[in-house]
Amino acid sequence: MGVAQAKKDPKQLDYELEDDDAMYTTRMPSSARRYQPPVEPVQHDTLDDIAIRKGAFIQRRASRPSDISNGITSKAITPPKKKSWLSQWQHSKQFPVIAILVGMLVMAFLVFGLSAFSSWWRIHQDDVTYGRPRTFQFNAVVGHNDSAVNPTHFILINLNRHVEIIEFPGGDATHARIYLGPVLYGDGQDLTPVTGEVRDVNGDGKPDLIVHIQNQTVVFINTGTDFRPLQPGDHVNLQGQ
Repeated sequence: MGVAQAKKDPKQLDYELEDDDAMYTTRMPSSARRYQPPVEPVQHDTLDDIAIRKGAFIQRRASRPSDISNGITSKAITPPKKKSWLSQWQHSKQFPVIAILVGMLVMAFLVFGLSAFSSWWRIHQDDVTYGRPRTFQFNAVVGHNDSAVNPTHFILINLNRHVEIIEFPGGDATHARIYLGPVLYGDGQDLTPVTGEVRDVNGDGKPDLIVHIQNQTVVFINTGTDFRPLQPGDHVNLQGQ
């Protein structure tokens, strides 16, 4: 086989060679250089990345912006402030002081409420007993055309702070007499009850008229036919009242 190939026709060999050269394409010469990108460094996996891929969770502490200044961590550990003995005393005494203040306020409200209730109850009792205006009535034998069967009738009234005494001798309204008492001053004096009684206070044997206005006592002397106000020089004894 090798000898037979050597004996081929030279023209045939040239043709085969020409065909082989036509199969290759040649480039025109160029002065441009091909840019080769830099080789990136191989990034090695850290322990955290490996742990994350395996499913582990690593909690990292986030740095506070206030703790980092110009890349330098400046976190100072400040010890807790120690309270002074005065602040500790005030803190320990705070609850008792508040309790005392609340107790004082409650007591003040109770006192005020009891005082208001007592005043209202007293006025209510006077309204039931003496009415409005305050009126007090009684009968007595004083020797003014009266007797035990027909005693004299007295009406004592506080009419707009003016004390007035009305006498019906022997119960006869046609011979009624009016005696003026003192005028009362002050708040609520129009609701002050006025009471009275008859008793001999000057020792002449005739019953005199005594009017009671709270702590005040007004005496009218019996003349035998009527009553007159107490005058200077009259000696009376009120110890028996």
